Amino acid sequence: MLRGLEIIVGMTAIPDAPSPVLTRSALIVPVPSAEPVVGRHRRIMDRSAVGGVPAHVTVLYPFIPPSEIDETVIEAVAEVLRDVPAFDCTFAEVDWFGDHLVWLRPDPDLRFRELTNAVWERFPVHRPYAGVHDPVPHLTVGDAQLADLSTLRRVAEEIATELPITARIDEVRLMAGAYEPDSWRSLATFPLVGE
Repeated sequence: MLRGLEIIVGMTAIPDAPSPVLTRSALIVPVPSAEPVVGRHRRIMDRSAVGGVPAHVTVLYPFIPPSEIDETVIEAVAEVLRDVPAFDCTFAEVDWFGDHLVWLRPDPDLRFRELTNAVWERFPVHRPYAGVHDPVPHLTVGDAQLADLSTLRRVAEEIATELPITARIDEVRLMAGAYEPDSWRSLATFPLVGE
């Protein structure tokens, strides 16, 4: 029994609109309280936002190919997260990866690291960021693929004046999508238990 777990089994299609083939999946922690501060910037400067992914901290990406996600996978993720408590965090600092990605640092970040490590331990083939980058907990605001450095710097300065953002972290969401606008969809939501 998957108590409290919401699994999305169907999607509402737009009539006459071709559905994109879902090619990627991710486990994320949505941060809705960040949307008023970063949402308008992310929709222009973050590929995941263009794809339909809300403001978030990544738990594990890339995850299992969507075509391989079944009830067994959902149950395994639910088992990993079953006793994980909800927690509060603050985003009070703007940071950078080099000069190409501006992001918000969660404090504390240990709980996000623990989430990533727990899921990665259960699914060891799926390394965070395919092993290309260290799994540093962060909330992406924008990257140099969609905005020039001067724009990123201006946005970083603007957002810094609107911090801190407080957030209650109470769910992990499994999403899947493609490299197409508005293609990402929620497949399952895993509630974190209250403290």
